[in-house]
Amino acid sequence: MEQKITEAPPEQGLWQDSTEKLVKEYGTNSENGLGEQEAKKRLAQDGYNELTVKKQSKLVKFIAQFNNSIIYILIAAAVITLLLRHYSDSSVIGIVIIANAFIGFFQEIQADNALTKIKELLVSQNYVVRDGQKIEVPARELVVGDLVNLEAGDAVPADMRLISADNLRIQESTLTGESNSVEKTENPIDKASVPLAERSNMAYASTAVTQGSGMGIVVGTGSRTEIGSIQQSVSNVKTQVTPLMKNLNKLGVNLSVFIVVIAVLLFILGLYTKIYSLPVLTIAIITMVVGSIPEGLPASTSVVLARGVQVMTKRGAIVKTLPAVETLGAVDIVDTDKTGTLTKNEMTVTDVITHDHHYQVTGTGFVDNDKGVSGNVLLDGQKVDWQNDQNFVELVKIAGTTTDAELVQTDGEWRLTGEPTDGALTTLFHKLMGRAPEVDELDTLPFDSAYRYSARLIDDDKQHNELMVKGAPGTIFDMVKSSHPDFDSDSWYEQVNKLTDQGLRVVALGWKDVSNSESEIVMDDISQGIQLSGIVGIMDPPREEVIPAIHHLRQAGVKVNMITGDHPDTATAIAKKLDLDESIHAITGPKIDKMSDEELSKEIGRYNVFARTTPANKLRIVRAQQANSKIVAMTGDGVNDAPALKQANIGISMGIKGTDVAKESADMVLVKDSFTTIVDAVSEGRHVFDNIQKTIRFLLPTSFAEGLVVLISMIMGQELPLYPTQLLWINTVSALTIQFAFIFEPAEESIMVRGPRDVTKGILGKMDVFEIVYVSVLISSLGIFTFDKFVDANILNPVLGSTMAVNIIIFGKIFYLFNIRNSYPIISKHFFENKMAFGIIGILLALQAFLVYAPFMQGIFHTATINFYYGWVVPAICGFVVLVVTEIIKLIRIQYRKRAGQATKIRG
Repeated sequence: MEQKITEAPPEQGLWQDSTEKLVKEYGTNSENGLGEQEAKKRLAQDGYNELTVKKQSKLVKFIAQFNNSIIYILIAAAVITLLLRHYSDSSVIGIVIIANAFIGFFQEIQADNALTKIKELLVSQNYVVRDGQKIEVPARELVVGDLVNLEAGDAVPADMRLISADNLRIQESTLTGESNSVEKTENPIDKASVPLAERSNMAYASTAVTQGSGMGIVVGTGSRTEIGSIQQSVSNVKTQVTPLMKNLNKLGVNLSVFIVVIAVLLFILGLYTKIYSLPVLTIAIITMVVGSIPEGLPASTSVVLARGVQVMTKRGAIVKTLPAVETLGAVDIVDTDKTGTLTKNEMTVTDVITHDHHYQVTGTGFVDNDKGVSGNVLLDGQKVDWQNDQNFVELVKIAGTTTDAELVQTDGEWRLTGEPTDGALTTLFHKLMGRAPEVDELDTLPFDSAYRYSARLIDDDKQHNELMVKGAPGTIFDMVKSSHPDFDSDSWYEQVNKLTDQGLRVVALGWKDVSNSESEIVMDDISQGIQLSGIVGIMDPPREEVIPAIHHLRQAGVKVNMITGDHPDTATAIAKKLDLDESIHAITGPKIDKMSDEELSKEIGRYNVFARTTPANKLRIVRAQQANSKIVAMTGDGVNDAPALKQANIGISMGIKGTDVAKESADMVLVKDSFTTIVDAVSEGRHVFDNIQKTIRFLLPTSFAEGLVVLISMIMGQELPLYPTQLLWINTVSALTIQFAFIFEPAEESIMVRGPRDVTKGILGKMDVFEIVYVSVLISSLGIFTFDKFVDANILNPVLGSTMAVNIIIFGKIFYLFNIRNSYPIISKHFFENKMAFGIIGILLALQAFLVYAPFMQGIFHTATINFYYGWVVPAICGFVVLVVTEIIKLIRIQYRKRAGQATKIRG
């Protein structure tokens, strides 16, 4: 028996079993539950009721930081210089390698810790019967066989078979994707195979009780639950490599191959021509390689990404890995669920239609101020006194009296317990009456899908009692017409159709007086004498902040798609209110099921609303979009969203209502479940990419310039203008200062006007490559030319000439920085925006002065005290030449872009 209990419960048969069989199967008692000692024994045997996640060890995560082609070459250079006993060279290279690894490692650890803190907020408690006593137990301590009590508002803590259910309804959207709660019973289902969504006597972990109460026997905990199996299936979806990492890896490999090939050819040429002795040639080649390789690139990229992660954390988004922060900047499509993300998930009465008038009710959601809900009643756009309409008064009374939902204020926030539709009616009563309804209930008939209405009998403190009904319009209209043959149902159906066309859910409300001797509801007598008070239109209102957010995304060239389990008419109406696109085109899940993968990929771009979707549909939608070379972001909160979240290029989970499985599958977690944070993330992602691109455009030509100085000197067979240690100094001091200026560069004004970048074209365009070539040639030529000019003329000795050449490279970098910081002309209002850049340049110049004038630094780096003109004025003039040339070409590029943009507009 014990062995059988610890195994995962068999799927078939559970819904077929009687209570007696279940009690025997799981070794429990249907009244007294498990004994405390038995529960402890099973807990020790089976483990805690929680989802465990295989976490990558910190050592593996740290070692992964070295997996980069540029790092491989630097490690080789460090080893060779160490063997040649150039210890200072080897140490500098090693420090750069290790510093880069630690930067990436600590940022990923920081993101993991932030996510763990969110998970710690999700601890739940449940009432369990043990030894015949009802006690409160942490959900993680539940075991198979426990007898768990469920009440409205509870989270279902484990998979369980219900043995009692009193008007019990459970919201299962986290598993099935269905937005409406489902009715539960304790009766066995006499079918061998039942879809999960139709297992009416089962309750599953991660779902929530919205109405009624029940009792169930735990049949599965932890990984042996439905959400546990989904979590495990998520591992079958391969994690997507981010576009940035693909681009950087390709760039790194190409650079590495290019530099190694040049180094090998140059080494062979050196051996053939015997320009230098073998040791000198070897160190010269290593110097050229180290000088040419932008070893600061991995570190700079990591720091720029880390800065983006920190910015997003402040804006309410936890980014789990560094490259993910940039991915949103490249996104073409955002697939988002509707309920709770685009809408408030707070069903609200917006329209009230009585016999005489069609009213609008303002105020959305449960609460607009700290006193509770608020709003006004409008007629033709003007505020009116609704109490002058007796039918309206009666309707509000019925709305408040027949509902079981309650608005409760906890921790300063108003929350709803109960069904969403009932919540809308309760909110209407609160809004107009300014208080909670007080009901002297005599009897209640709960809503049932078989007859599609509910009823409540109350003591009305009058000469009679009152029977109130609410339900589907057709059902209530039929009731009214059976007693009032002149009832104009056609005109009422016309009003219903107008509301449903707007995506509203419609509920009809009616009443009749009965004898105060009646204390029970008799179904056969309900329809006799019922009068209609009116109908209400209910909708889950769009979040006000979402509409401008979607507008910003559309302006940025990002398509927003809605994926929902709702009816396509409802989804389309909401999409129009949100201004999701110029035109709305919807497709349903069943239609998607009939399409092959090829057909879906071909047709997917036509649609922006996906209705009646299943979890399998979501995964196919994302894959079809990716098959068209689109970068896809997917938002979700449920367990059923996890595969699609992991498949997407960037998965975005909700921090408040998101399940653990969704958060683990996602790349980013929105702490406050705010869709507007996605707009910030897209903007920051583009900002991050811009700064990474600028960093690369800065590092490559300035690094190549150092290598070219050595390369040209070797080809010409002349003395090297720069010593190996000087090149390492330039690289190190630059890595510690000037290249980090881009971290603080603000986003450009056009960042959310241009479209997403084409990730297939890589990081650098043709013009960028041209820029890298001419800038590297320009800086290296200036260095060699001035060195030769003043040394050959015996104005400076080689040591002073070398000192001057070092400063020329440094000043070339400084002036080039001002050119490449942004795409505006240097003389503009943007010149002083990045104030940190000026501070960083000041630090760099101070370090250069230390290099030139400190005696012990002169010995290590082969520098000498040089006068102000040759040491600083000449290098500054050379730097200014770099600035002038690069600015002229920048202005040409600006004019070219303007003409290209104008030509595009004319063609459009």
